[in-house]
Amino acid sequence: MSTQRLRNEDYHDYSSTDVSPEESPSEGLNNFSSQGSYQRFGESNSTTWFQTLIHLLKGNIGTGLLGLPLAVKNAGILMGPLSLLVIGLVAVHCMGILVKCAHHFCRRLNKPFVDYGDTVMYGLESSPSSWLRNHAHWGRHIVDFFLIVTQLGFCCVYFVFLADNFKQVIEAANGTTNNCHNNETVILMPTMDSRLYMLTFLPFLVLLVFVRNLRALSIFSLLANITMLVSLVMLYQFIVQNIPNPTSLPLVAPWKTYPLFFGTAIFAFEGIGMVLPLENKMKDPQKFPIILYVGMAIITALYISLGCLGYLQFGANIQGSITLNLPNCWLYQSVKLLYSIGIFFTYALQFYVPAEIIIPFFVSRVPEHWELVVDLSVRTVLVCVTCILAILIPRLDLVISLVGSVSSSALALIIPPLLEITTYYSEGMSPLTIAKDALISILGFVGFVVGTYEALYELIQPSSAPIFINSTGAFV
Repeated sequence: MSTQRLRNEDYHDYSSTDVSPEESPSEGLNNFSSQGSYQRFGESNSTTWFQTLIHLLKGNIGTGLLGLPLAVKNAGILMGPLSLLVIGLVAVHCMGILVKCAHHFCRRLNKPFVDYGDTVMYGLESSPSSWLRNHAHWGRHIVDFFLIVTQLGFCCVYFVFLADNFKQVIEAANGTTNNCHNNETVILMPTMDSRLYMLTFLPFLVLLVFVRNLRALSIFSLLANITMLVSLVMLYQFIVQNIPNPTSLPLVAPWKTYPLFFGTAIFAFEGIGMVLPLENKMKDPQKFPIILYVGMAIITALYISLGCLGYLQFGANIQGSITLNLPNCWLYQSVKLLYSIGIFFTYALQFYVPAEIIIPFFVSRVPEHWELVVDLSVRTVLVCVTCILAILIPRLDLVISLVGSVSSSALALIIPPLLEITTYYSEGMSPLTIAKDALISILGFVGFVVGTYEALYELIQPSSAPIFINSTGAFV
């Protein structure tokens, strides 16, 4: 099986919890791995424009969305939404660059499809620099590396998210009522540390990733999508009610917290890995640019609205995930549990991408009768690694910001503009386009460096104690 095609062509399906019950990913991708059996148009399992739009929307709804209210706090009630709009526009522009370059190499090399890694490798081969041409294969390795870091980073975020939400629900269980509007302070029942909750989830997640055929997870994938959708509707229903006076909120936050905003925002917008697989699977790929821009416009509006409304509703008490601020009544406790269930099953789907990059490396080096043991052992080690990293960084806001700054900025902002330069420079590019691409990459690199530094600095020497208000701003 082609690991590259498995990883990239169905990248979106794994990250968005979308799995076709009619066909396992391995079966479908075996068909893709052979160019002779793959037809770009007229496939029986090709997606319509509406299905592609839904896939695009689902692929961008996750823990990053729930962290945006705190991100707006780190930027300011005015600077936050404006910055989200700018980052969204730039991220969509970079997605368009990637699609354009991929089409260029498909035509030039007479290939039906090239993935992200292929496109970067061919782009370096087209570079006027002989050194870059000789080391073009490193382009694929770089993309592989950042894909692994990004996906395992998502898995770390899921550990922290699950632990925080379940800890809060359990601790407040004795005070949970059916009244969602009673303005009372919640007295929590102390339980174990959140890191012990992570260890509690560890064996269950290990067993979950032992399911190597995603077809078997299709029912859980559907459940995850439904629970997340219901949770978001209930979440919006709450935050639009009785919004406090926003005059006390700063229009622009201190510059020192802005890098944390950048990391969270780019974490939320890092959907560039799904772009080429979605376009490739459409019945009518010519319509994909319109679908991309319409879908990302909806996503950007969703991000800005939830970020602003969440910050307006809870103010300075906003936490790393807005679900942690919901009232202590069974209705909204169920929102936390529903979204957590969705995140739990999404873990296996996010994990599938790095697993299919890393595991074949080890399995190919052992006798056939040891392959299953090595496969399951590597899966166990990888899950344990994500758990250990989550335990070392138990603050959800900082985990999201760190993952966004380290890897998402590279995939979404730094690489695509440089790819456009290497692809088209020898064919002639306007100085304005070169300057634009250079500016985007430089700003992405600055965000990468400063965001990573600030997140690590906040971990080592926090400027203020983390917010551990396990009740809600509505009750305090």
